[in-house]
This record gives sequence, C-alpha cells and structure tokens, in this order.
Amino acid sequence: MATAQPRIPPRGALGRLLLSLAVFSFACEGCEKVTLNIPSKLEADKIVGRVNLKECLRSADLIQSSDPDFRVLDDGSVYTASTVVMSDEKRSFTIWLSDTKTQTQKEIKVLLEHQKKVLRKRDAKEAILRRSKRRWAPIPCSMQENSLGPFPLFLQQVQSDAAQNYTIFYSISGRGVDQEPLNLFFIEKDTGNLYCTRPVDREEYDIFDLIAYASTADGYSADLPLPLPIRVEDENDNHPIFTEAVYNFEVPESSRVGTTVGVVCATDRDEPDTMHTRLKYSILEQSPRSPGIFAVHPSTGVITITSHYLDRETVEKYSLIMKVQDMDGQFFGLISTSTCMITVKDSNDNAPTFKQNTYEASVEENAYNVEILRIPVEDKDLINTANWRANFTILKGNENGHFKISTDKETNEGVLYVVKPLNYEESHQVILEIGVNNEAPFTRDVALRMATMNRALVTVHVRDQDEGPECSPAAQYVRIKENSAVGSKVNGYKAYDPETNSGSRLRYKKLHDPKGWITIDEISGSIMTSKILDREAMTPGNDVYNITVLAIDQDGRSCTGTLAVNIEDMNDNPPEILQSYVTVCKPKMKYTDISAVDPDEPIHGAPFYFSLANTSPETNRMWTLTRVNDTAARLSYQKNAEFQEYSVPITVKDREGQSTTKTVRVNLCDCTHPSQCLAARRSAEVILGKWAILAILLGIALLFSVLLTLVCGVVGAKKKKGFPEDLAQQNLIISNTEAPGDDKVCSGNGFMTQTVNSSGQGFCGTMGSGVKNGGQETIEMVKGGHQTLDSCRGTGHHHTLDSCRGGPLEVDNCRYTYSEWHNFTQPRLGEDSIRGHTG
Repeated sequence: MATAQPRIPPRGALGRLLLSLAVFSFACEGCEKVTLNIPSKLEADKIVGRVNLKECLRSADLIQSSDPDFRVLDDGSVYTASTVVMSDEKRSFTIWLSDTKTQTQKEIKVLLEHQKKVLRKRDAKEAILRRSKRRWAPIPCSMQENSLGPFPLFLQQVQSDAAQNYTIFYSISGRGVDQEPLNLFFIEKDTGNLYCTRPVDREEYDIFDLIAYASTADGYSADLPLPLPIRVEDENDNHPIFTEAVYNFEVPESSRVGTTVGVVCATDRDEPDTMHTRLKYSILEQSPRSPGIFAVHPSTGVITITSHYLDRETVEKYSLIMKVQDMDGQFFGLISTSTCMITVKDSNDNAPTFKQNTYEASVEENAYNVEILRIPVEDKDLINTANWRANFTILKGNENGHFKISTDKETNEGVLYVVKPLNYEESHQVILEIGVNNEAPFTRDVALRMATMNRALVTVHVRDQDEGPECSPAAQYVRIKENSAVGSKVNGYKAYDPETNSGSRLRYKKLHDPKGWITIDEISGSIMTSKILDREAMTPGNDVYNITVLAIDQDGRSCTGTLAVNIEDMNDNPPEILQSYVTVCKPKMKYTDISAVDPDEPIHGAPFYFSLANTSPETNRMWTLTRVNDTAARLSYQKNAEFQEYSVPITVKDREGQSTTKTVRVNLCDCTHPSQCLAARRSAEVILGKWAILAILLGIALLFSVLLTLVCGVVGAKKKKGFPEDLAQQNLIISNTEAPGDDKVCSGNGFMTQTVNSSGQGFCGTMGSGVKNGGQETIEMVKGGHQTLDSCRGTGHHHTLDSCRGGPLEVDNCRYTYSEWHNFTQPRLGEDSIRGHTG
C-alpha cells in the first residue's frame, strides 16, 4: 500500500517545520487552511489525514464535506469515499462545521498536494532526503478461537519499505492493545512482528481492528497509519440451547393429521451462517412409545400430528424428548435436549348412551310435581365438562304436558317428573320415548356416524285412586229471568264421581252467595230463588251472578265449582233525567240540553222520547223541547221570557213505554256565564255564621256592662264614701286569669281582703258622682271580677278587686274617667271577639 511522502530536511528545526505538513499534522491552527500530502492514488475508505475540528468549532454537531469523494469523521479523520487519483494539479475542498443549536457555522479549507519528491540516503551536505516508492506489507490476518498457543503466539510481521533507508520503529493501537481487553496484542518495535498473548473467545470478541504505525527514530511518521484487522476464526465450542427447558402444548383429540401442535426453538452462540450454527431438530423419545403420533420438522422445529390414533380416552398426555444438534445434525455436532409435554384436550367424540333400552315407572293418579324415575347414561368424555353433561328430551308421549325431564348435575342422570296430574280413568299407562345428547355439539366424525340421538322407552303405569267427586267443568251456567217470583226453580251445578261415573250419591251445599238470592237443593243440586232478583243491583259491568257450590260424596271427599247465573234483564226501570237544576244565561244562551239514562239493558233503553208534562198553558207557551239524539233533548225558551227561576216538568219515555216525569228548575239569568248566577244565588242564601252571632253577643255584653256600671255609680253616690286622693291616678291592669281564682282586694289602709269568683256572689264596686274635670265628665268606679287594679301607692304590688262576699266595700280605692274606661274595654272586647272567631 502506498503511503504519503513527507519532506525531511537536513536541519532538525527546519525538518520539524516541514514534517508538520505531513499526513497527520496540521498546516495551521483553528479554522485556517490545512494542507495534506497524499499519494497519486488512494483506494476507497483509506485515511487521508486528520484535521483539528475542535479548535475551529468545538460545539459542532454537523460535519459536511463539499467534495463527495471525501468524508470527515467526528474526530477529524478524513477518509476517501471512492478511489481518488491525483493529477499534477492541486486539489482542494471545504469542511463545513455547524452548530444547529446556536445556528453557528464555520469552514476549513483543505488543500491536497501530490508528493512528487523521493527520499534518498541521508548525506550531511544535502538539505533534503529522497526516497523511492515504498509500501506497507500487511497480510490478511486471523487467529483461531481458543488457541492453545504456545503464547505469545506469532500472528504476522508488519513492514514498511522506508525501513530500507531509515531506521523505522513500529507501534499499534486499538482494542486489545490500549483498549479492553488490554495487552492482548503487542508488536516488536524493531521487527514489526505482531503477537497474541492469550486465547480469545470469538463469542466475546469476533474481530480486532488495530492500527499500525511506522515512525523514524526521531519520532516522525514515515508512512500512513495502516488499518490492521485481526479476525478470530470460530470454533464449534458452544452447544445449541433450547429456549425453554420444558415446552407445554395442548392439542384437541379430534385434530386431523398434519395439525401443528407447537414449535420448539434453539439458539447457538457460534458464528452465524456456518455449520457451527446450522441446527437440526429430532424426537429422541415419545412416551408412551406406541403408537408414534408426532413428528418434528428438522429445520423449523414445528411439531405436527402424523397419526389418527390421538384419543384422550386412551392417552391423555404425551411426553417427547426433543434433540437439537449443530453441524446440520452430523454425528460430530454438539447436542442439547429438552422435554415437550403435550396434553390432549377432550373433544365431544363420545355420545352418551343409555344403560338400558327400556325403563318402567309408576305413579298414583292426581299426583304432580313428584319424581318417578332416574335414568343413568354412560359417556367416556371428560367428566363435568360440556362434552360429558347430558341433555335429555321427551321425544314422544308427552303431548298433554304431564311430564318433564331434567339432568342431575352431580350424577348426570335424567330425572323424570310428573308435573300435571294423570287420570287413571282416562289412561292406565303412558309410554314415553326419551332421547339424550350432550351440551356441546359432537365432533364432525361422531356426527356423521350418528344419524339420530340415543333413545330409550319409559312405560309409566298410573295407579288408581279413589279421589272423590270431580267438579268438571269448574264453571257451569244457568239463566233466570229478572224479577222472577220467589221460589222459582232451575237446574243447578252438576258434579260426578269418576269411580262410578255418576253423580247420584253426591250432596250439594252453597258456599258463597253474594246477595243471598239463591237456595240449593242438597240432593239434586237444583237452585231456587229466595228473593226477587234485580239485575241492576249487581256489580256494574258484571252481568253474571256467581255462586260457589260444594259437592260432597259419601266418604266426605269434596270438590268445588262455580254456578254462573245469567239474570235476564226485564224492562223494570224507567229512564231517569240527570239534571235537576240548570242555569241559562239570557240572551247569550238560547237553550239547555236535558239528558237521561236507563239502567236496563240497551234493548229496553234508548231511544228516549222527551216531552213537557201536563202543565199550565203558560209553561207550554214559554218552553219547547226538541230532540238532540237518542238520549238527550233541547229545552228552549221564548224571547219574551223574564229573568226568574222556572219549574219545568219533563216526561221521558224509553222504547217500550216505561216513563217518568221530573221537574227541572231552570234559572233564566241575566249573565254571560252560569257561574255568575250561581255566585249571586249563593250570596242571597247566606246564613249568619258563628262569628257573626258571637259579635252580636259581645255587643249585648258591652251594653249590659255599661248599664251595670251606671247602677253601681248611683249606689255608691248614696253611700257618700270618700276616696283617697292618692288612688285617683291608678290604672286598671289586664288579668290573664280565665277561671275563678283567689284574687285579693287591697284597701286604702293596706288591708288584704280574700275574694272569690263573682258568679253568685254579687258585684263590688264604687262610683263617684259625675263631675266636670277639665271639661270632661268623670265617672269613678272600681272594676271587679277578673280585672286587675294597681295596688295602693307605696306597696309596689298588683292586686285584684273582686266581689265582696257578704258586705259592702270599706274603702273606694280607685278612680277612673269614662274615657279611660272606654279605652280599656274596647280593645279587649275586640280581642275577645277575635279569640272567639279563631276558636
């Protein structure tokens, strides 16, 4: 391989300056122009030199070359992207550095020069060394994995042709030298011999990319760095390994040949795409051994079914010992094994079967909701699954719905029940055909083999029972005319004894008769009216009168039935006019409609015929009737009719002539709506209420109290009693005592007198003569009863002045003006009136 050819001057300082322009040196610092010397031809992916990118833009995260023939790495190394041939002219390109975060961009100019001068042997008088074309001598190198040595193991010799004229020293770098694993390789400085110090595992390191350097004795590069890859040759030292120690697969027993059961897989750490990793799968052993059911694809590891003999009822689980071998299965290949467990899942490939073809059972007549038979079946499928659980069906013989069959979930038996009573007299035995299936559908093969389900016959014998009389049908009907005479006789309810098929020995009783209209003959069961039947008295909307009858045999057994009596309607009710009082607003309303109803059947009812009854000529002249429909007529007045209330007699007649007359009060009113006349009518009929009466009584009581006060005043004036001046300004105090109490009278000298209720004891009080005081007439009095009087001055207490039992009042201790008395009594009389109203 050709190398760059640096200039080597005779002088040391000048030589160092010139050598700085060599392949791995910088022509300048920072972002200045860089000159690189290269040979005339460079192959693709060969290093050209290195540029210091950090000095130009340390934060650059985008590096681009203007020349597509060259590419620049992050460390500044420049490589050829394709084969480059240099002419005599110089060649240059630009390296663009960009920081996308800060939007900063810088560029470095790179100048490529073709080195034409050659080195020759150093002469003290010559300023420049020349040399001939030289080359590295790398040989493609590899080493065997897990080599046994001896170590250090010689790999190859690296040699530069510059060593023909100069003293050259060799060195290496890269993984295995100054990178992990450290010190695995070394090179002899003088000879270029490359050695390995210990065995290498290819699965850990498959290749080592070393870089070899050649330099002169004074440390200058004599050639381009030489990439030196050392490849580790693989050795079959790794066994293939299954991905799982135990594989678990499931497959339905009804699976066909070729069905995939599962896939086993193994890995090998040796070199891919070699015989060391070419794996082959096989089945070492199957348990149980016979018959052989499964096969495995040698390359893919897919396990498939190869036989029709897969039956869960025979073998439920298979165990396979799987083998994988590298070297494509050759005898010297490495082997590993794994276990494969295959569970056969149950399919419904076995139909349930009856243990017998015929069964017998017996049951008493009239019994129901009773179990009469259990029918076992056999099924080889997995217990307590839908493939095993049985479904029973009654195919024939249950047309009347007397039976049902269900499955016992625990035992899987069919349980036959009687759900509707059987009658021995109708049938002594019943033959049922029972079929059975599974909950789950059968597999295709079983379905083709079985055209119909498995069947069995069940004969049910009905045992006779003396069950007593039978009331059949439960409801029987008779007809009686309305208003029939008491004692009218008709046929009644008829029951019979199924044992004798006759009702001659039965007795009858009446259990329920809503209105007590009917009596029943105990022997024959015939009925007789005990009252006049009135169809209109029955429940509205119900045209049938129901009577409950009890039929009893000689042994006391009984049954009940309903005798439905249809009462035929008679025209015994005339139609009835609905209106009694109507209001007609004149002149807004010209008429009012009168309607009627008839409780009889429609055949005896409408159409109705309305007419004015035999009345005075004045009524006939004032009012007229016209037909509206079958049940209503229109009552109209003449224009000259006056505002007042009229009594208009109206006769209504049904289709058969039954009639009735009713006087309708018609209020001919001056209004716009009948409600106005109704309100006026109500106000005219107002009666004094309780509050009005109470108010009148209170007024009378007030008048009586005034008169009583005047009388007391006259009596007091005759006695000429003096009044203490200090009591003249005392006030009456309201007493809240509503019942007689132990009130006391405070006299002028402070003497306390016991008082009692005034009823029956007389009234105590004094009155002064009427005098003029400031232009106002004054009446002095002492209020008794339940009123409260201020105490004598100086005491500070309230006392009650009431009647004095057995003697006159000693001291007149209070004076009040007429205005004060009026102001005191009037509000309280109002309060009493209010209390009376609210009470």
